[in-house]
Amino acid sequence: MNISRFRQRIRSRAGFTFAEVLAALVFMAIVIPVVMQGISIANRAGVGAERKEIAVQLAANMLNQLSISNLWQTAQASGTFEQDYPGYAWSMQQQAWPDGDMQQLTLEVTYPLQGGIFAVELSTLVDDSVQ
Repeated sequence: MNISRFRQRIRSRAGFTFAEVLAALVFMAIVIPVVMQGISIANRAGVGAERKEIAVQLAANMLNQLSISNLWQTAQASGTFEQDYPGYAWSMQQQAWPDGDMQQLTLEVTYPLQGGIFAVELSTLVDDSVQ
């Protein structure tokens, strides 16, 4: 076997050069923090969506319970879900509807998220003449 051929085979099988390894490390040093930041933002958005979904479900359940059982006429105007959902609270407002014997019930559920308090509101109409 010729020595020059042997050297060519060795060179073709050789690993990466120092410059290639260094370039790959610099690329990774730039890409990894950006990817991690993206994952962090996506995680926070997911937690926010999950908490908002829970708040909407709690508001819908409470509003249905108050309106179906006519408890909106005698029930307290606020409360919490502390036992099952710590940090979630609700408040109810009612106002006369302009057309007929109706009341508009608005239920607001507040919930903590990323150091702040956020809220969702749901409204429905109930018949004021039913006692």
